[in-house]
Amino acid sequence: MKKVAVILSGAGVFDGSEIHEAVLALHAIEQAGASWHCFAPDMDQHHVINHMTGEPMHETRNVLVEASRIARGQIQNITELSARDFDALLLPGGFGAAKNLSDFAFQGAQCQIHPEVKRACQEFAKAQKPAGYLCIAPVLIPQIYGKDAKGTIGHDKDVASAFRAMGGDHIECPVDEFVLDQERCLLSTPAYMMAGSISEAASGINKLVQHLVKMA
Repeated sequence: MKKVAVILSGAGVFDGSEIHEAVLALHAIEQAGASWHCFAPDMDQHHVINHMTGEPMHETRNVLVEASRIARGQIQNITELSARDFDALLLPGGFGAAKNLSDFAFQGAQCQIHPEVKRACQEFAKAQKPAGYLCIAPVLIPQIYGKDAKGTIGHDKDVASAFRAMGGDHIECPVDEFVLDQERCLLSTPAYMMAGSISEAASGINKLVQHLVKMA
């Protein structure tokens, strides 16, 4: 059975992993006949957002602990993630990818990626093992794969501009499709950057995961 490592960034669209995307991705991995294995950094979230009001809350939460809610406790510290143990990699979106896994939400094209996240993702890149990035997570691609790496966040002009400023080759893509950088074994899809429903998000995620597992 092929093994897919999944990097989560908390639990909740505004301050962690987009839960619908994460669960859809885990389900798609199983449907493709592979197994999923979750990882997250052991660190404080940038902040905690009240998902009813959209306002910050005066408390601290841990990314790994919050992500364990999605994984039902089946999760490890990202320091334990090694590409040699897995066949493919997947990163769901959610603002956690841009606030916890990186600081893209605040620094844009001048962002930095969490060092352990960058290390793990670059291991898959160097080993030429397939990797999929969903929603906003593709903003990590240029720093991981280098100049001219192809990816998509849909058609948001500002984010696409930042993607290009970092050296990436942004390609517009509808919600029900994905972009493949064949040379780098790299896939991305807009998911909730464009989706207006769970079904729309699933349409692209399912296609991406099927191809990801096929490539592995």
